[in-house]
Amino acid sequence: MPPLIAFAGALGGLAVVRWAYKTAVRINRELEEARLARVAEATQKADVPTLRRDPVTGAYRPG
Repeated sequence: MPPLIAFAGALGGLAVVRWAYKTAVRINRELEEARLARVAEATQKADVPTLRRDPVTGAYRPG
């Protein structure tokens, strides 16, 4: 009976390790996607032109 308990414990341990590995990979993938989205969002904001004051009219215009 003790070898059966040891075998069951080893299988349970392997199952926990596998679950933890899959979870870590999933979380790292989600974090990488969030990081890439943040970088893409920052580049989109950089494309927005700044407003400059027109000295003749006093109005603010792009460029």
